[in-house]
Amino acid sequence: MRFLIPVFALLLSLSAPALAQNWDDVEAKAKGQTVFWNAWGGDERINAYIAWAGEQVEARYGVTVQHVKLADTSEAVARVVAEKAAGRLEGGSVDLIWINGENFASMKRNDLLFGPWTQNTPNYRYVDTVNKKTTTVDFTVPVDNLEAPWGMAQVVFMHDTAHVPSPPKSIPALLDWAKDNPGRYTYPQPPNFHGTTFLKQALIELAPDPSVLQEPATDLAAVTAPLWAYLDELHPLMWRRGEVFPQNGPAMTRLLDDGEVAIALSFQPAEASGLIAQGKLPETVRTFVLENGTIGNTNFVAIPFNAKAREGAMVLANFLMSPEAQAHKQDPAVWGSFTVLDVARLSEKDQAAFARLDLGVATLSPGELGTTQLEPHPTWVAALEDEWARRYASGE
Repeated sequence: MRFLIPVFALLLSLSAPALAQNWDDVEAKAKGQTVFWNAWGGDERINAYIAWAGEQVEARYGVTVQHVKLADTSEAVARVVAEKAAGRLEGGSVDLIWINGENFASMKRNDLLFGPWTQNTPNYRYVDTVNKKTTTVDFTVPVDNLEAPWGMAQVVFMHDTAHVPSPPKSIPALLDWAKDNPGRYTYPQPPNFHGTTFLKQALIELAPDPSVLQEPATDLAAVTAPLWAYLDELHPLMWRRGEVFPQNGPAMTRLLDDGEVAIALSFQPAEASGLIAQGKLPETVRTFVLENGTIGNTNFVAIPFNAKAREGAMVLANFLMSPEAQAHKQDPAVWGSFTVLDVARLSEKDQAAFARLDLGVATLSPGELGTTQLEPHPTWVAALEDEWARRYASGE
């Protein structure tokens, strides 16, 4: 408790001047700073994009970007928590975090974030906050300009049409398919976000009343019972009988490439096209979604309350929201992450850059992606991961 008053006072004293500055002042202070960007490091394509963004920001604004590669975002959150507890109220080791969901909710709840600030960045005016609601609401938690959106994500399933010409279009249908095709499906082990997302996707479809997932987790046993019954039946039918799980998304897609599984999931609608172009998936792979829709959300970056290179972090975040960076990222050959921007509000030149993109043979159109289902409240994530570990991590 003894840190609450000084932290609050420091946030006021640090936030107010920065937010009152014009953007030229922010860029001037950012020059020469080194931004330690803590971001998941488990995908070569994403790492390459982050490196490209860092090169662009250094060349244009004199800001050096160091990618601190994380296995899980909670590692960076824990570091900020420890620094606050130790009284390190400025000069923190984390300048920017790729974050959303339960980690954002926790940092916001515990006053660990700098801001509000995103409304002052020049490129934020292009963000589509009307038709892309998750740019302002993160797993049911209002963003309140405490984090900057930089990518859209939606669950899709990838299937090899050489083996699965007509894929299952619901969670129950996936189980029926697995009965006829044992060993040909898997998902990453939670708490990897791909694995946890599969749990959430299944729960939305199996829960007696999925609307309760938009509220803090309660009545866990009753709400989640259908999920565990489903997994108890599915796991013995999966790759390696559900006794071993791939550790992340890239490991899962390698199994699809090797032909060990015939269906995999992704959080990027254009991922299959990008991997096909790179020779990392067979040309027969295509993408599908479920009949009732799939989970979608927004990727964000946020600045911790005690960040050392605060201005540099804002400059980097602003570049990530630029039409140039967004179009580059949406290219399946680069990453394939769909834009957070309202393209219709861009200049003709920037609109043309998006129009020229070849989204690839395996990428569904926005209309084909269907209904976007909202993420459950963050409290469901920890509950699902803990119960999954208790039931399955030990091989029970």
